[in-house]
Amino acid sequence: METTYQVRGMTCGHCVTAVSTELSALPDVTDVQIDLATGRVTVTSRSPLDADAVRAAVDEAGYDLVGA
Repeated sequence: METTYQVRGMTCGHCVTAVSTELSALPDVTDVQIDLATGRVTVTSRSPLDADAVRAAVDEAGYDLVGA
């Protein structure tokens, strides 16, 4: 299952690593792809992800999940 999110505030490679690390730690996540230029984050998981868990992971990395 692939889900795309919009994350605000990422500006560099460190930002990408921080968000990717936090999202990868969520249960059932198998891949995280981030387009820094657009702020688009695509998460591949074995089952649907809880939006609150995704928001908490992005927040823990220091960024803002838009929408969701």
